[in-house]
Amino acid sequence: MIGIVGLLVIFIMVFGGYMLAGGHIMVVLAALPFEMIIIGGAAVGTFLLANDLATVKHTLKDIGKVFKGPKWKPADYRDLLCLLFELIRIARANPVGLEEHIENPAESSVFGRYPKIQKDHESVELICDTLRAASMNYDDPHQVEEVLDKRMETSHTHALHTSHALQSIADALPALGIVAAVLGVIKTMGAIDQPPAILGKMIGSALVGTFLGVFLAYGIVGPFSTRVQAVVEEDAHFYMLIREVLVANLHNHPANICIEVGRQNTPHHMRPSFADLEEALRSLKQDAA
Repeated sequence: MIGIVGLLVIFIMVFGGYMLAGGHIMVVLAALPFEMIIIGGAAVGTFLLANDLATVKHTLKDIGKVFKGPKWKPADYRDLLCLLFELIRIARANPVGLEEHIENPAESSVFGRYPKIQKDHESVELICDTLRAASMNYDDPHQVEEVLDKRMETSHTHALHTSHALQSIADALPALGIVAAVLGVIKTMGAIDQPPAILGKMIGSALVGTFLGVFLAYGIVGPFSTRVQAVVEEDAHFYMLIREVLVANLHNHPANICIEVGRQNTPHHMRPSFADLEEALRSLKQDAA
């Protein structure tokens, strides 16, 4: 919602201010379709040229993050801690019984209680692979911790591809706007014998290209890139929580301590209170009894 409000504010302030200052909006609107074909078409072309198909699809999908915001909400962090508590408890009590959950999480009754997490392949694979590694009796927990760090770094870098791709387009748009403006000037010079009134409109139309390139770069695409990066960074805390809890488990801390380590490392605005988490864990223990 805040993204839509931001877009409205940008358009109202820019074009409203222009009209209040006495500008003729029709000059902009008349040139807009042709300038957008040149600038927008060139931007799309350079985007396709600079990226592979997977990145293009990923970018189109991630643009929705500008308006939806982070995927993981405070309730999801609480659910994740509860899920990890259940899995750690099973691993400690019955390592063989854990296999059915980590080998087939789609059919697991434990994962099934948390459908949103169950549908997220990155979370499920991170949890299952780490617990599977722990079951191999690693002599040094730091080995698993190092593997986790490298894996999460790789995933995080991949998740930021969309932001980088959008920022590349934002950086190119002002120059593409100049290209459109130069083409407009060339067109004007070809009609130099026309009256000043006509030449003025043609020059105004040419300058719309420069305006549009800068406006799209710093008013639309650049902020989109920044917002996508912010959302990716926010969601990364969810996967970092998995790391913190499972690493604590590798060091054989009690299950409650492992979960508290995760809770303490959750961002403050997403962190469940100690009382709320304790109540949720108590309910799990009662259900298991």
